[in-house]
Amino acid sequence: MIYPVVVYGHPVLRKEAEDFLPEEKEGLQQLIDDMFETMYKADGIGLAGPQIGLSKRIFTIDATPLADEMPELADFKKVFINARIVERDGASVSDNEGCLSLPGINESVGRLSRIRIQYVDADFKEHDEVYEGWAARVIQHEYDHIDGILFVDHLAPLKKRLLKSKLNAISKGKVNVNYRIKLPK
Repeated sequence: MIYPVVVYGHPVLRKEAEDFLPEEKEGLQQLIDDMFETMYKADGIGLAGPQIGLSKRIFTIDATPLADEMPELADFKKVFINARIVERDGASVSDNEGCLSLPGINESVGRLSRIRIQYVDADFKEHDEVYEGWAARVIQHEYDHIDGILFVDHLAPLKKRLLKSKLNAISKGKVNVNYRIKLPK
């Protein structure tokens, strides 16, 4: 099933998501499959639960389309459940980011270059992993979603004011996208 993508202004995007409980495992694999399908339909490389209206700590990433430019991403396709970033370090690196929930907006965002993240997979097997570079950037972007943070929150106040009319247009559905969207009520 392909979900509509929740866009800027919807309250679910600002809410801290809740953990999945092991007893909620039934239907989880179907949800994961649907999230990947939704992400692919929208030409995204990441999608978090809140972006489909689900306030749960889950996000999917498939950065393999970036492998031509960044070979280290060739096999980077994962699902992260109940994730917690436990360390962030390295240099602060600015690079361009966009978001399916903020269509048409791309801005330079500074993020630390290395993270350590703990999460469970679809079988509730625990993982503790370190990521660097673009993989760390993509994870931090999606992780922000499950904490109710959008990439525009990392921008300078002046830059945010300059984007205000674009953000308001998005919240009213005045965007041109090739995927279904869900507007704020």
